[in-house]
Amino acid sequence: MSVVKITKDNFEQATTSEKPVLLDFYADWCGPCRMVSPIVDKIADEHPEFFVGKINVDDEEELARAFEIRNIPTLVVLKGGQVADKAIGVRTEEQIISMLEG
Repeated sequence: MSVVKITKDNFEQATTSEKPVLLDFYADWCGPCRMVSPIVDKIADEHPEFFVGKINVDDEEELARAFEIRNIPTLVVLKGGQVADKAIGVRTEEQIISMLEG
């Protein structure tokens, strides 16, 4: 499954997913975000057991505020619609998978 661009209009997809959800909060101008992006894309492509979405904090300020995003990149894992884990900064593929499986 490919990455879903999450907006306030389709955010419900993430909160109602039965799969563990990975949300990547990013901005186009953010260097570390550009390092994480291909890792997140790879996880989405290779792990259909996860729902993977990206949220541009410049376009979706309301969602960024709701999740109290103060630094990017921030990775948020949802399980059952609730925040199960959160990590700020660059993470490896293994670290992200561990967050999703934990």
